[in-house]
Parts: sequence; structure tokens; C-alpha cells
Amino acid sequence: MCGYTKILLFYLYSINVMEGGEGGEERSYEVSKQKFIAFLENEAKLRVDDFIGGAIEIAEEVHSGVKREDRLSPFLETHTLPVTMDVVKHYRSVNRNITSVEIASSILHDVLEDNDRILDWYQTKAYGFEAYLVYRFGNRVYDIAAELKIRPLENYSGTDYEEHQLARFQDYCNILISADYDVKVIKLADRLNNMRFISRVSEHPKVARYLREAEDFFLAYTMLDPKMPDFYKKIRLAYEKLRESSKKVLAT
Repeated sequence: MCGYTKILLFYLYSINVMEGGEGGEERSYEVSKQKFIAFLENEAKLRVDDFIGGAIEIAEEVHSGVKREDRLSPFLETHTLPVTMDVVKHYRSVNRNITSVEIASSILHDVLEDNDRILDWYQTKAYGFEAYLVYRFGNRVYDIAAELKIRPLENYSGTDYEEHQLARFQDYCNILISADYDVKVIKLADRLNNMRFISRVSEHPKVARYLREAEDFFLAYTMLDPKMPDFYKKIRLAYEKLRESSKKVLAT
């Protein structure tokens, strides 16, 4: 291989890594707290104030010990923090202002799913975690977390599990369609992260559901007003990769 070809291949590989290609995704998938803070301060040029710091502390407490579908990867470092980084990158890419409120909302977007894990009972046991969340972070942060929370399956009618799942998904889609900009960005970053991760656990039952929900809703959702074409491209790529890994599993 000539020297020019080697240089060209290295250049193309570098672009792929920088733009979040397969190599770059592998290297940056797990994000430590230190790396996350450095990203906010150095790349996003945001000050990590007490509001953001407090949100990180709550997320660390709530998600402590929680693992992803592979039963190995820590939830906070492979979901919560990477999702928030993607949210920040989106706002920066469209020149939209982002404040500590949006960042804290992204960091805390899953805490209502796991509020029984809160350890600081001296502050929460008297009036509940949801009230504590409002008290510490305000109604806006709480409202976003509440809107993104998946409702219990028993809340929905159906003759079997599949019908319950479908009814819940349709209701959730209706909520997302009428959601505001901040909620939409967080949800798309959340779904993108989940699709990317589950492709690593290709035999997991969620693979089929994520493929179906991308086809039925999430790909089109990116292009409903307010349109977010950057998320369309990323979710489309994640969908194609997930579909390919699913085909390989079925072929074995």
C-alpha cells in the first residue's frame, strides 16, 4: 500500500471516529462523571453550577448499581450522561440556547422510573420523592421527567400482554406528539441511545420492539414540527444497524 493511500485511509478513519462512527461510538459510549463535566465546560462552554451538580448527585444516587440489558454496563455512564451530551450537542448544532434547566432535566429524565432507590430518606420520606424533586429543581424539571415517564402497563386495557403494550405505546406517542421542544429532544436522544445500546445485545427481546417502534413512530416523529433532521439521520443509522444485527441472529 502506497504512502498516499495509507494517509487517505487514516484521514477517512479519523473523520468516522470524530463524527461518531462505529469506532468513535465504541470509544465514547461509556462516559464518566469527570468526562461529562469536562465536556460541558470545555466543549459546550457551559458552567457547571450547583443546579447541574445537584442533578448529577441525584442521578448518581437513584441509578447507583443499575445495569443495562447486558447486565454489565452501568446505567448512569452509558445512558444518562451520554443522552445529556447528545441533548447539548443538538442545541449547539441548531444555535438554540440551553440553560441549566434543560441540562438538569436531561440528567434527571429517568429518575421517576427508579424513585424507590433514593437513599437520602431524611429529605424525602416526609413528603415523597416527587415533591422533593419539585422543591429542589422546580416544576419545569419535574414536569419533563413526569411527561417522559412510562406509565404502568396495568393502566391500559387489552386481552393480552401485546394489546396492553400497544395501547401504552399509542398513548405515549400521543403525549410525545404534543410535547414541547425540550421534551422532544430529550426523548429522541434517549431513544437513540437505547437503540444503539441494544444492538450490542442482539438477542434481547427489546430489539424487535425498538425496530417496530422506529418504523411505526420515531423515524417519522423526528420530521414532525419542530423538525429535527439531525436526529432523523442518527436514528435511521441506528435502525439500520439494529435491523442488520437482528437479521444475523435470525440466520444463526
